[in-house]
Amino acid sequence: MRWFLAVLAAALGFSLAQGVVLRALMEDVPETRIIEELLPQFEKETGIRVEFEKVQYSAMHDKLVAQLLAPQSAYDFLEVDFLWAGEFPAAGWLEPLEPYVKASGFDLSPYFPSMLDLVGRYQGTLYMIPMYNYAMGLIYRKDLLARKDLQDKFRAQYRRPLALPKTLEEYVDLSLFMAKNAGVAGAAMQGQRGDPNFMEFSNYLFAAGGDYVDKAWRVTLASLQGEKALALYVRNIQQGAQKGALNANLDDTFRVMCQGGAFSMITYWWMLPQLDDPKQCPKVAGKVALAPVPGGAGVNGGWGWAIPKNSAQKEAAWRFISWVESKPIVRERALKGHAPTRKDAFQDPEVLRKYPYYKEAERIIAGAKKVPIFAYTAEMEDVVGREISLAAAGQKAVKQALQDAAKGLEGLLRKAGLLR
Repeated sequence: MRWFLAVLAAALGFSLAQGVVLRALMEDVPETRIIEELLPQFEKETGIRVEFEKVQYSAMHDKLVAQLLAPQSAYDFLEVDFLWAGEFPAAGWLEPLEPYVKASGFDLSPYFPSMLDLVGRYQGTLYMIPMYNYAMGLIYRKDLLARKDLQDKFRAQYRRPLALPKTLEEYVDLSLFMAKNAGVAGAAMQGQRGDPNFMEFSNYLFAAGGDYVDKAWRVTLASLQGEKALALYVRNIQQGAQKGALNANLDDTFRVMCQGGAFSMITYWWMLPQLDDPKQCPKVAGKVALAPVPGGAGVNGGWGWAIPKNSAQKEAAWRFISWVESKPIVRERALKGHAPTRKDAFQDPEVLRKYPYYKEAERIIAGAKKVPIFAYTAEMEDVVGREISLAAAGQKAVKQALQDAAKGLEGLLRKAGLLR
């Protein structure tokens, strides 16, 4: 082992051959373009050229799996969504990264523990380095909370001040109040079956004190807390949300909020600067703010860097990952609008001056909670999402929907070998 680390340490030095080209499949989003702008700097420092193949998210999984199953991958490093962070290592497709971390002296301590738990370690082994965060929080309209007529009506009805809610029940009450009195939907909700409603509902579940599984992987979804969460979710989507919420996705909810059509939305924290942009959303810019999900942790989400087991250029790939995740480069990415996974980026004075809302974002990420990460997390979204959709549409009772969702989840966990 010591011999291997010594050889690896030498390989990770500046002696890497000129003319090396690394290729990766990347989602076609602003984050990828931010990193692309910095690639000439990496090539100048190392002599290694990096090329991105950019595709839409929907095409990524199948393209990656095809390469991971091949004798040799066409991609030298990967970005891995948390939905695949159990599937890929469970299949033996990813290179363990601890030897590279030790040989290069790469420091993991700046990363949020919640991120290393999500897109870092799988069953105790480090397979990924967190690269991007999309934890969920509450975005709300400050101007509506400040309206005197609404404050008076709310106090008369609830015998308390109109303020940011502290619990999930208070949030749903406030949403319904705004829908009735403010001329807007109380919540822009993404009730489309699958990823949209699964991610949205999971915030309600965690805020109500529930969870999908316990530490022994026993399914706990159909609990009293789960029933409370789903009942409140159904109430909000039926009475507080925008028209058509049952079929809405993230893009739909953004449009509703951007056009001034809703008081709030539970969504990814980095949606705030888009909504606060006067060119993109002039009706709400300057009127929106960010807070943690009322009552508990929001759902954690994110991407991690990884190296395929069948990559032909593992040392050079690690050289890139350790560079792009170094403190100065992460800081540059943050100043360009990146959603960091390192605590030091959220505490940097220049970054905070440019993005004051990072203070709230740091709280959200630090307390974020993950959904179960295992070989069939993506399938879990569909199984649970189907039952949430049926309950939200009034086609199935809350208790029955939860029991059926729990049964489906148990089947996936048995398939993965986590339950007997």
